[in-house]
Amino acid sequence: MSFSSPSRSPIKERAGGLAFALGLNALLLLALLTLAPKMQAPPVDPRNPVTFELAPGPKEAEEKAQAQKSEEKSKESAPQKQAEATVRPPRPVEKPPELPPSPLPFLVLDSNQMAAADIGKMPKKGQGQGAAQGDSAQVAGPGEGPGGVQLFAAEWYRKPRDAELAPYLPGNAPPDGWGEVACKTVDHYRVENCQALGEAPMGSGFARAVRLAAWQFQVLPPRVNGKVMVGSWVRIRIDYSRKAVGSGIDGAGR
Repeated sequence: MSFSSPSRSPIKERAGGLAFALGLNALLLLALLTLAPKMQAPPVDPRNPVTFELAPGPKEAEEKAQAQKSEEKSKESAPQKQAEATVRPPRPVEKPPELPPSPLPFLVLDSNQMAAADIGKMPKKGQGQGAAQGDSAQVAGPGEGPGGVQLFAAEWYRKPRDAELAPYLPGNAPPDGWGEVACKTVDHYRVENCQALGEAPMGSGFARAVRLAAWQFQVLPPRVNGKVMVGSWVRIRIDYSRKAVGSGIDGAGR
């Protein structure tokens, strides 16, 4: 007869294996903890930190001191100036001194200068000179000019020469006679737009000859109340004679 040992149950075998594995793991963990380096805090330096400041140079210190002094002075003088401005009264306006009126200048003339200044002894300017002072005489009648305009008796600035009149005379003109025209005065003592007014003898052609020669005439413009009336109309008459060609105005210089 043979005897066999009793068999272990499978639950006990498994429990023993699990306990062994746990023990082994615990041993490994302990070994790892003992072998790992310890974490140490950094050493503390027992010395205190060193701090320093840069000292300003001599120029910078001097400028800074001056700036502080000027700022203090401005702060001290500000209220004083404000008080002076409020208390100081306005200055009175000074009027310029009144000067006495200057005496009028007195002109002293000798006997010769007094005689030269005498208006009554001054020579009168004749007809044909361009400085007559009086007003021009109007021709009688209710406007004998073209379109009923009023005519003035013309005054020569310069009388026409015979050489200026002769080329316009007709070849069959009578030896004596006259021609009369009405002309409009323009600048520079000239006339324009002349029109025949009459002639003697009739049909002699003297009026046409005066009208053609009028572009050479130099006549003073009429004057009214001392004012020169450029653009007014004047009556011009030229007398012709057998001896020589002459010129005249309203019978003057025949």
